[in-house]
Amino acid sequence: MRFRAKAPLRLSFAGGGTDVRPFSDQEGGCVLNATITRHAWGALSSRRDGQIQIESADFGSLLQFDSNTPIVYDGKMDLAKAAIRNLGGQYSGGFDLFLHTDAPPGSGLGSSSSLMVCLVGLLREFNNLRLTDYDTAQLAYRIEREELGIRGGMQDQYASAFGGFNFIEFHKDRVIVNPLRVSEDTVNELEHNLLLCYTGKPHLSSGIIVDQVGRYENHEEDALTGLRRQKELAFEMKNALLERRLGDFGMLLGTAWYYKKKMSPKVSTPRIDEMYEEAQKQGAIGGKITGAGGGGYMLFYCQYEKKLRVAEALQKLGATPTEFGFESHGLQTWRVDERRRSDRGETLPAGPGAWRTVASES
Repeated sequence: MRFRAKAPLRLSFAGGGTDVRPFSDQEGGCVLNATITRHAWGALSSRRDGQIQIESADFGSLLQFDSNTPIVYDGKMDLAKAAIRNLGGQYSGGFDLFLHTDAPPGSGLGSSSSLMVCLVGLLREFNNLRLTDYDTAQLAYRIEREELGIRGGMQDQYASAFGGFNFIEFHKDRVIVNPLRVSEDTVNELEHNLLLCYTGKPHLSSGIIVDQVGRYENHEEDALTGLRRQKELAFEMKNALLERRLGDFGMLLGTAWYYKKKMSPKVSTPRIDEMYEEAQKQGAIGGKITGAGGGGYMLFYCQYEKKLRVAEALQKLGATPTEFGFESHGLQTWRVDERRRSDRGETLPAGPGAWRTVASES
């Protein structure tokens, strides 16, 4: 039996940072985000020799160990090892695990969290576990943030598990995911006018988040203003989106960036500032970094007639513009059942004339 999973990456429009503790515990956070047609992918094939093999296409690395060996976190594929340890993959008959993500590490698109959600989905299927979308997201968060100590917020895991456009509220004792019914016309217009651009440099979110949290705990005025305004902007942008006021949505994207930079001086760099100024000069209405900051992807809202001009200008500065679409589904898992013709050693479809695939959405 072969198991498959894919979990989407996300764009964060406003509210990022308010999903990070202790702010979310003390004041309550909220974010507006949406998943896109880029995914973390996983495949798992069972074995019978008690060996576990993990292959990462992104890092070009391969790791193999006995399933009865205690798992040690040593910086080598710890995301996968932690998922295996927490979902009963250890002490199994063994399996091969293959992983790939459609964005580079440090992209600001929540790729590591999407990969963790993908891993939870794979191992959930492998061990026939019953987990809701909330269970999946919470478990992915706990493993990544608490067990492995990777600093960050909560929005990435919930966005990837649920998919689509969401307004997510974060409280000390609960998370509430509010799916948004965004019209097809609005989605098409957003895809028409939004420009996603890789700055050419990954970000290191942990250092930025540590700085942001420290400034909040020290009650620094700029950090407090930035975080609280982010929370307000998440509400304002949600309303603009649902009311189809996309020009306002684009301008508020720029406002969100202005206040995001107040949360920590590490959020932006001279290179990012130069790109933002050039994009505005060429006609971008607003834009922001899609993750914690310092690098990764930038997102700009443009009038379509000026979008290509903005893209060309950013490319001259060494950035890489790219097209994308929005993804309405969250984590998806499915199984591929194969049988072998023993007399010839061939792998044949399990059903008449086609692969037999059992698919499920988390």
